[in-house]
Amino acid sequence: MDLIQSILGFLIPFLVAAVIIFIVSKLNLGLNVTGYMAAVIAAIVIALVTGVINWLLVGVLGITLGGGLLAAIITLIVAAVVLMISDKFVPGMTVKGFKGAIIAAIAIGVGYWVLGLITGIFK
Repeated sequence: MDLIQSILGFLIPFLVAAVIIFIVSKLNLGLNVTGYMAAVIAAIVIALVTGVINWLLVGVLGITLGGGLLAAIITLIVAAVVLMISDKFVPGMTVKGFKGAIIAAIAIGVGYWVLGLITGIFK
């Protein structure tokens, strides 16, 4: 049962992020994807780059953000920068400046928060 929970805990955030990226794209808020597959690839790239950044900050440099408003703001800015970097590597995805990236980052964060409330997956 733990293996199934681990796999679902790994896959569900990707799918949620992909759906949110796809929805934000359709709202013309500064992030565009050509289709759902581009959104899935973008979600995977975003997760990988974010994982590397977190590993560098926490694992290598020993920097932790803790909680609170400052940590949330820094996390959103990092997520927006990751989206802007992902724009260069993901075919079918374009980000129109920092505004589009920050809107998508906020939407993904809210989606994860709601998913965590509903399922408890991010505890």
